[in-house]
Amino acid sequence: MRVTLLVVGRPAPLLAGAIAEYERRAARYWPLEVVEVREEKARKGLPLERVRAAEAERLRERVPAGAEAVALTRSGEPWSSTRLARYLEALALHGRAGAAFVVGGAYGLAEELIAGADQRLSLSGLTLPHELARLFLAEQLYRAGTIVRGEPYHKAME
Repeated sequence: MRVTLLVVGRPAPLLAGAIAEYERRAARYWPLEVVEVREEKARKGLPLERVRAAEAERLRERVPAGAEAVALTRSGEPWSSTRLARYLEALALHGRAGAAFVVGGAYGLAEELIAGADQRLSLSGLTLPHELARLFLAEQLYRAGTIVRGEPYHKAME
């Protein structure tokens, strides 16, 4: 079972180190692949839906065959850390190809990509910059691994 992070763009220096650290930690628990696709430039007069559609096409092409697509969107379902851990554990136990977590760019994900995803996950009801969403997701994947293995990192009372 492989975990894939499909993201738009590369992180800026401010968060790049923290993102790399948590992706490295998460990779201790899950075979992890990070795929960065090119960000579409929003030019004056270009509808933002066209920007999202171009990025969505790049993201869609990179979802691994057989993997469940999990779109990160504010309108998705909020999961606890424990629920994320159990979701990943179940995928592994049932021999699934894995999960592909899809993080949009600065303008979010195209509606058709969200609608076509197997799961829709909300990291927060707040609007998060896409780089911060990537960092938050990487930390949660690391946390999920510690939960599955019964390690002491996760301290919530769930």
